[in-house]
Amino acid sequence: MAEILLSLTIIGVVAAITLPSLTGNINERTWNTQRKALYARLSQAIPLMDSLNGYGTLQEESSPGAGDGVDNVAETFLTGGLSKVLKINNICDNEHLDDCGLPEKVTTLAGSQMDFPIDLEALNPLNTSVSVVWASGGSGSMHSYSQINSKAAAFETANGESIALYYNPRCTTLLAEPNYIYVQKKMCANFLYDLNGNKGPNTIGKDMGVITVFYPTDSLIVAPYPQPNDASTAVAMDDVSGICKNQDSDYRMPSKEELGALFINKNLIGNMTQDRYWSSSLSSSIDEAWYVKFSVGVMNHMAIDNLAVRCVKR
Repeated sequence: MAEILLSLTIIGVVAAITLPSLTGNINERTWNTQRKALYARLSQAIPLMDSLNGYGTLQEESSPGAGDGVDNVAETFLTGGLSKVLKINNICDNEHLDDCGLPEKVTTLAGSQMDFPIDLEALNPLNTSVSVVWASGGSGSMHSYSQINSKAAAFETANGESIALYYNPRCTTLLAEPNYIYVQKKMCANFLYDLNGNKGPNTIGKDMGVITVFYPTDSLIVAPYPQPNDASTAVAMDDVSGICKNQDSDYRMPSKEELGALFINKNLIGNMTQDRYWSSSLSSSIDEAWYVKFSVGVMNHMAIDNLAVRCVKR
C-alpha cells in the first residue's frame, strides 16, 4: 500500500508539473490555427468590396462642447460594407463593445495591462495627429498628418471570434513610391480580434492579435505576429537579411506594411521603443530598404545607418 501511495504521489507531482505546459502548447496550436483561418476569411472577403474608403460620416464638433459632431464610420463600414461579403452575427456600437464579447482589459505583448482601446488614438496617439520639422535641402520643411479620431465598432463572426474595427474613411492608395509616406494615411481598416471572446487570457500574441488593411483599392491585408522583443536595436541594412531566422526559424523580417501595422497598434505591442525599424521591402527604383519611423509614423527608404529590427511571423 505504501508503494502504491508513493507511486500515486509521484504521478501527481509529475502531472502537476507537465499538465500546464501541455495545456499551454495545445492552446497555442489552437490559437495559431484559428488566427490563420480568420486571416484567410478576411483576405477573401475584403477584395469583394468595391472600395474601403468613404463609409459613414466623420465630422468634428463645430465648436468645443457643441455636441454636433458625427462619427458613425466604423459602424457604417460594418453594416454597409463588410457584412455584405462576410457572415457577421452581431454588430455593436462604440458604447457597447462588450456586448460583442470583447474584454474590458487587454494584456499587451510586453505583458502590461491596458484598457480595451475604444478608438484609433487608444491604439497609438500618433494615429490621428503628428507634425514634425525635418531638415530638407538645408532648410526646415514641415511634414504633418492630421485626422479626426474615429471610434471603434465591433462584431462577432459566425465562427465565434469577437472583433473590434478601427476605421479610417479617408485612406488613400499608393500610386508611387515617394518619400515620407504616412502609415496613417494608407491604413483603411484595423481589426483587433479575440479568438475566444472575453474568456481569457485576453493577451496579444495568444488569443488576441491584429489584422490591418492598407489601401482602399487593390488592398493589402497583413496579420503580423511579432516577437516580444527586438531582434536588434542597431543593425546595418546589409546585415539584416538573416537576423530573424538565425534567432528563430519561425520568424522573418516584416514587410513595410506589416511594420506599418505594428506602428498603428503600437500600444498593444507595448515595447517598440526604438525610433526606426527596418522592413524587408526594397524600393523598386533604388537598392534601398524601407523603414518606419515610429516617432511619427513615416515610411521612408535608405541604404545606410543602423536601425532596429522586430521579427514577425504569420
